[in-house]
Amino acid sequence: MTKIVGVRFRNAGKIYYFDPEEMEMETGTHVIVETARGVEFGTVMIPSKEVEDDKVTQPLKPVIRIATEEDERQQQRNKEKQEGAYKICQEKIAKHGLEMKLVQAEYTFDNNKLLFYFTADGRIDFRELVKDLASVFRTRIELRQIGVRDETKILGGIGICGRQLCCSTYLSEFVPVSIKMAKEQNLSLNPTKISGVCGRLMCCLKNEQETYEYLNSTLPEINEHVTTRDGLRGEVQSVSVLRQLVKVKVDVNGEKELREYKVNELRFKQKKHKVKVSAEEIKKLSVLEDRERKSKLDDGK
Repeated sequence: MTKIVGVRFRNAGKIYYFDPEEMEMETGTHVIVETARGVEFGTVMIPSKEVEDDKVTQPLKPVIRIATEEDERQQQRNKEKQEGAYKICQEKIAKHGLEMKLVQAEYTFDNNKLLFYFTADGRIDFRELVKDLASVFRTRIELRQIGVRDETKILGGIGICGRQLCCSTYLSEFVPVSIKMAKEQNLSLNPTKISGVCGRLMCCLKNEQETYEYLNSTLPEINEHVTTRDGLRGEVQSVSVLRQLVKVKVDVNGEKELREYKVNELRFKQKKHKVKVSAEEIKKLSVLEDRERKSKLDDGK
């Protein structure tokens, strides 16, 4: 077993393990640690505890110290400096005529590196921009191109549900979502209905996917022939997944009738439920699927 403490460096960011040594830390404690990027200011999300050795990447770096009042003031000064750095970088981007959108400027705690996060449609040659910025800030400069999901995670916002975005409040890593999930959940395949603020498929599609997979597996397929509790044979016309109700067209005394049954009132051959997405649907909605999957915000930690 290895004793660890879990530290996060940004809201809803990935949690990294460090060695607490002899220090006792509670959730919310600010700490100073060393990462691949340099000395960083983080927040304890997992208090000191022991975990299995195979869940830890060795060697485990130690926590340098619990943040002091001076460390807190330094972190606040860094945030103020970041605002100025952001404005200067925007001016430099305009000066060099680069087609890129600046999202955030970020100093490491020790000021040894200044990172600028940006989005762009393609690859950007920013070598001259880096030289220009280095001459202004006199520190190491890193420009990191991120995707639209990372951009939304940084900026935050309100989703169509009226709540703050999942990615900026609690999702530490992006989950893979697909058009197939939207179809499994009987959602309209209208891009404006199933895409989030970032313009990609909503992350929350993953939240109920397992439930829908199970519920769909208990239902007959549309146009499938079933036998009802009263011995009638009929053809399935529609299903209500959440209510577990099935509308069946049955033949009663030579007349066709549409009747509604609970799924447990029907007999049919259970099949593995398969969701088919047509080539036309894939072509129409493929732009909504995020091909990057992995966040680039925490690279180098």
